[in-house]
Amino acid sequence: QVQLVESGGGSVQAGETLRLSCKISGSAYSRYYFMGWYRRAPGKERDGVAAIFSDGQPTYYSAAAKGRFYVSHDVAASTLFLTMSSLKPEDTAMYYCAVFVDYTDYTRGADYAYWGQGTQVTVSS
Repeated sequence: QVQLVESGGGSVQAGETLRLSCKISGSAYSRYYFMGWYRRAPGKERDGVAAIFSDGQPTYYSAAAKGRFYVSHDVAASTLFLTMSSLKPEDTAMYYCAVFVDYTDYTRGADYAYWGQGTQVTVSS
């Protein structure tokens, strides 16, 4: 059973930087088809933020994340990271990491991903 545990959230001032971590355990896989970050702000839908694909697709960044956020994966540490710079109050949300083991699960949708419990990011102006 794949388990994901996020950490690194917190309360910061606008303009500061945070790095979120997502430790992936409980699996024999060292790589996954899709590894990504989502966020849900209060009263809003869950949105994709950034993602890495193992099939050579370009790394994905949402419009809000592009130029400020950076997603990376440490294979040896089995950890996914999201480095968020120049944070804004509108980045305030619960941040979740998710992985799809393979392309088939990816095409089936969110119910077939493994999800972490989330880590809260609060940015004040």
